[in-house]
Amino acid sequence: MTQAEKLTFLIEYLINENKELKSFHGNPFLHGKFFFHGNPFLHIPVEENARKRLLRSLMNIRPPKPVTKDFLNIQDEYLQGEKTEKGIISLVDIPFVESGIYLWQGDITRLSVDAIVNAANSAMLGCFVPCHGCIDNAIHSAAGIELRLECSRIMEEEHSMEEVHSMEEVHSMEKEHSMEEGHSMEEIHSMEKQKIEEPTGKAIITKAYNLPCRYVLHTVGPIIYGEVTQKDCNLLSDCYRSCLELATEYQLKSIAFCCISTGEFHFPNEEAAQIAIRTVKDFQKKNPSDMAVIFNVFKDCDYKIYKKLLG
Repeated sequence: MTQAEKLTFLIEYLINENKELKSFHGNPFLHGKFFFHGNPFLHIPVEENARKRLLRSLMNIRPPKPVTKDFLNIQDEYLQGEKTEKGIISLVDIPFVESGIYLWQGDITRLSVDAIVNAANSAMLGCFVPCHGCIDNAIHSAAGIELRLECSRIMEEEHSMEEVHSMEEVHSMEKEHSMEEGHSMEEIHSMEKQKIEEPTGKAIITKAYNLPCRYVLHTVGPIIYGEVTQKDCNLLSDCYRSCLELATEYQLKSIAFCCISTGEFHFPNEEAAQIAIRTVKDFQKKNPSDMAVIFNVFKDCDYKIYKKLLG
């Protein structure tokens, strides 16, 4: 199969497995229109970039549920081709700043290092907003749907059944209310799973699947609603430290950090960079090793900030 044929196969599979989307696929009255979040979208576009965006959108909205081996094989072949086309960046291609620290501006999903860090949301399932600009969306889209499946398994395993039983009475009341509102048992189960949250400042590790790196470290940074507090600063520092500790535990030799909590989580860029650099340097001082730390930035403003702070 060509890349174009694989792309078509993947789109059609994801449409056909979704009953709501399938019922509207090809509807002449909706021809050329696209809707998401529970509403119909329609035909498969002809233009290649539009088709790629459609595939990414369908992957983004797909919940963590079983999938066929045929789909995974073709998806992996397709994403591997896309990875090659984008180009892979190795550690030797990244400018050295000082002992054990590197700075690189670009797409983190191109980095061939031991691990990249994902600024995740508390559900730890990736971003469900079609083609959203966050790094969580970019990483899951490039890795493939296996990443969401693994994250889902980890989240379920981390939260024991004992915790669920302790909330049995509350859940029972919520279920009665939900049933009164007309939700199916399957929808209620899905809502319950979405309530499982990862604490801020912690980190988990997963495989990287179709990314050029070996692993992905997922961490939930603090969300800033007003003034930055000392607690916010401590939690952001915890994110970097948790990732470094996990990388050390797995004997990783290189780790690339994104700008955790900036952007969508509204942590001031320069203050976040100061915390990131200070935490990394403190960790390196207390835990001497040959692990390379890459500060990966995407925006020009962040590059200027890190360049200034790192000297």
